[in-house]
Amino acid sequence: MARRQLKGARILVTGASSGIGRALCVRLCKHGACVLATARREDRLVRLQVDCAELPGTLQIIAGDLTLDSHREAILQWVDSQWGGIDVLVNNAGIGAIGRFDEATQDRLRQVMEVDFFAPVELTRLCLPWLRKGNRAAILNVGSVLAHRAVPNKSEYCAAKFAIRGWSESLRVELAKEGIDVLMLSPSTTRSEFFDSLVDTNPQEKSRSVGSMSSDRVAQLAVSALVRSKREMILSVGGRALVWAGRLFPRLTDRLLSRFA
Repeated sequence: MARRQLKGARILVTGASSGIGRALCVRLCKHGACVLATARREDRLVRLQVDCAELPGTLQIIAGDLTLDSHREAILQWVDSQWGGIDVLVNNAGIGAIGRFDEATQDRLRQVMEVDFFAPVELTRLCLPWLRKGNRAAILNVGSVLAHRAVPNKSEYCAAKFAIRGWSESLRVELAKEGIDVLMLSPSTTRSEFFDSLVDTNPQEKSRSVGSMSSDRVAQLAVSALVRSKREMILSVGGRALVWAGRLFPRLTDRLLSRFA
């Protein structure tokens, strides 16, 4: 299969104000893409726009809350007036939470699901007519290794990421005949601001994981997945080991996670 060309590609990136989303916007602009970046923090988006100003691509911004119908509609109005189509949609925005399920509130589950599942799914629904007008269109969903193997004390986040992965697999088959790729990127722990804004989480709670990856490295691999149309990519060696351990030795993996996670 021919490699996807990013130069001139019209790419919508959510969660672009920090972390993976920000790093991905920069890398896409270096490849000459036309990027529309969205996130809640407008000041961060303005700084991103300044940082990308001298790069070969272009970056436009639109600030707002992706969980709101009004903001999703505003994005599509912009696409309609400025682009007339979308070549790549990157569903990257997300939040997390740490803590036992039986000690959490209903609000924690709903907030995580709203941001990590319902918002990207509904944005994708709105984007599909514009993706059908795109050039070798693709949807890149940024998931997690925890979409493949759940761990304790992150039940809401795992549930949302499992949901995204299941939805992605179904959507991939539905859209295959239309030539729209559905790709899934599954990072492990990423060094970013993600853990600074956990939902309904005791500040003493910490995410225990072995190793981590920089946002820029994740963005680099995301670009590679786009260019090569890699349908699913688990990024780290530790993440792949966890997934295979869970598949081959599920009881042992449960015991180890119960003790060390």
